[in-house]
Amino acid sequence: MRKIAVLCCCLMLVGGCSEHDPILSGVRTPVFGTNEVKILNTDITNLPDNIDTKSATDCPYTQNSENIIMDNQGRKIFSGFPTNNSVASNQKPVCSHGYVYAGLTTGEVVKVAPNSKKVMWVADVFRRSNMTGGAAIVDIIAPLVINGDALYVGGLGDAFCRINTISGVKKWCATIGTAVPFIVSDNVTFVVGTDNYLYALRNSDGVAYWRTAIKKQVAPQYSDKIITVGDIKINAENGEIIK
Repeated sequence: MRKIAVLCCCLMLVGGCSEHDPILSGVRTPVFGTNEVKILNTDITNLPDNIDTKSATDCPYTQNSENIIMDNQGRKIFSGFPTNNSVASNQKPVCSHGYVYAGLTTGEVVKVAPNSKKVMWVADVFRRSNMTGGAAIVDIIAPLVINGDALYVGGLGDAFCRINTISGVKKWCATIGTAVPFIVSDNVTFVVGTDNYLYALRNSDGVAYWRTAIKKQVAPQYSDKIITVGDIKINAENGEIIK
């Protein structure tokens, strides 16, 4: 009876009662520390004029708010745990090298082998402090982006992470929540945070070259080294607002 009670407790805590006691199978990388984002306030050099936007249009899988992933014939390849405090979204899995990657309402990213339905790894994408109290909203609703062997993912649990696609190990995480699509180049990622800042993150270590206040959280657009967020235009090299 005691084990049953503990399991029920875990389900109430959005899919895991601690970083050391996961419910989902597979190798897991745990939540990360609570260090604040380091802001360098320096210019970015060698930015491209334009950045190709990665998409998941070639991935024939869907997912729903109950964290179930299905193929295009409606067959389940993964079943996670539903949450009562999730937000509405149109999240889609992404595919790479025969595997399916998906962000869940429980603040986790999973890598699944669709043919065997094996969970290759699970990565928590939220701060430890977001799980206290049992009512945190940690949904991953911004589209995942894969660039080479790096998976970039951000959620509402105050976390934006670069994760190795093969091992599931996090290279770094920054204390930035995000709810909208972000832009990934080879060297820099531009993220609109839930704190109403646009961040320019260095892909090697997650340190921010700069951050700039914005008016509303919408997907950023990049063209000719200028980032547009709503009606604000920002110089991508230094983060200065263009008047």
